[in-house]
Amino acid sequence: MSAHHFPVRIYYEDTDFSGNVYHAAYLKFFERGRTEFLRDLGIHHGELAEQGLAFAVRSMEIHYDGAAHIDDLLSVSTEVAAMTGARLTLRQTILRGDEVLTRASVVVAAIKTSGGPARMPKAILARFAPAA
Repeated sequence: MSAHHFPVRIYYEDTDFSGNVYHAAYLKFFERGRTEFLRDLGIHHGELAEQGLAFAVRSMEIHYDGAAHIDDLLSVSTEVAAMTGARLTLRQTILRGDEVLTRASVVVAAIKTSGGPARMPKAILARFAPAA
């Protein structure tokens, strides 16, 4: 499976005093990209919660290579880099056309909504297999 792409338009609220996208806004864009990646695989946060499961970001490494500006149309690329029974490592990139603006490696862990770690159900792991 190739990388999943999700479009993001930059609004005034995403920028700082300099007119560049505020660094923390990229976290929101990455989150939206991960959510839509999961949704396209048929994994919905609401359904996971009904099963007493959730995904939580365990760690994230971000590299800011360029700045986005108001009215830019960006693409958030998400792909599976590694997978275990309880963790998923995702490689995410924010692009403006072919220009890489921001890169992240995100480790997401399965957790119980009641607290503590959880293993991902086999049915969910199977959905990630084509993406890995």
